[in-house]
Amino acid sequence: MMAMRSQKRLGAGVRRAFSAPARPRWIGGILCAAAIAFLAARFAVPALTTTAAPARKAAANPWTQSQVIQPGDLAARIAHPQGSAKPVIVCAGFHTLYEGAHIPGAYFEGPASSKSGLERLKKWASPLPRTTEIIIYCGCCPLDHCPNVRPAFAALQSMDFRRLRVLSLPQDFATDWVAKGYPTAKGARRN
Repeated sequence: MMAMRSQKRLGAGVRRAFSAPARPRWIGGILCAAAIAFLAARFAVPALTTTAAPARKAAANPWTQSQVIQPGDLAARIAHPQGSAKPVIVCAGFHTLYEGAHIPGAYFEGPASSKSGLERLKKWASPLPRTTEIIIYCGCCPLDHCPNVRPAFAALQSMDFRRLRVLSLPQDFATDWVAKGYPTAKGARRN
């Protein structure tokens, strides 16, 4: 019995010796926050930098470099048309962007990223001669990531249009066209 009591006392003493000393609760919170910060710095930040570092790959373009027209070149063609063969310009982007500002004379048939927009584009283009020069643009985001221009170009290409071009907007329509002072129109869609 005596041996049992001394083991209990010994056990309590050992427990006290190895247990953390009493400290205010806020110190525990600081230690916890420091541990979380350390783990975040050690594991989360390198993971973010390694996954965010490679640029988002753009989808393969269905057009060639010779089928790309620069904003300044198109603006000059609009300002000083040569002959009667003016290009037909179509906005394959979103209606709110078109209403806010668009290239004068541009048609709007809906975003080509949607099935209905693509069908409207095909219906609109159907009666045009296949030799018509058509310039497609969107401008919602950088051309490399645009969800509308590629499907519009591919659809018109599959309809055997031979003079398709894409307006190069590396950033967006506001930056690469409007801010540069090229001509714009506002209002509802034209079709």
